[in-house]
Amino acid sequence: MTITKKVVFIAKDENIEELKTLLGTMVQASRVEEGCLLYNIYQMQDKPNTFVVVESWENNEALEGHKHSAHYLHYKSHYEPFTTDKYSDNLVSLG
Repeated sequence: MTITKKVVFIAKDENIEELKTLLGTMVQASRVEEGCLLYNIYQMQDKPNTFVVVESWENNEALEGHKHSAHYLHYKSHYEPFTTDKYSDNLVSLG
């Protein structure tokens, strides 16, 4: 079963560029992982402190593998000081 997630990060105003750089390191490294179908990060045009990550994985095993990768562990241990909030949703395809 394909797993698609949406993760939203709200950066502190003084840390927008730091969070943008940190999240940016995830894109290429994640896209080449086995089982990655999609990995994109968006910065909201009208709210530049808000970033949306949309990622899709072939299955739960691929997602779990991603969560144990070096780039994921680096991001996970560094993002909190740059953010005021983070939340995520699992998405289900209708088609």
